[in-house]
Amino acid sequence: MISRPREANDYPDRVIDCQEAMEPGFQAIVDCMLRSLKRLIAADNMTQKENARTETQLAIARAMMRAGRPF
Repeated sequence: MISRPREANDYPDRVIDCQEAMEPGFQAIVDCMLRSLKRLIAADNMTQKENARTETQLAIARAMMRAGRPF
């Protein structure tokens, strides 16, 4: 929950108080985004490795077919 400014009326540090009140929520959002981004990067890395493995197997199979060898 975001806390309210010290006073209801305008005062010199009201903007700073509002920014400080919103800081914990903002940090929670940033932390969640970073965790999600790390998961997406890890999933993409696994996909890239699997795609490379599949491409290698296909290249070997094609080469064996061209050489007249069964695979």
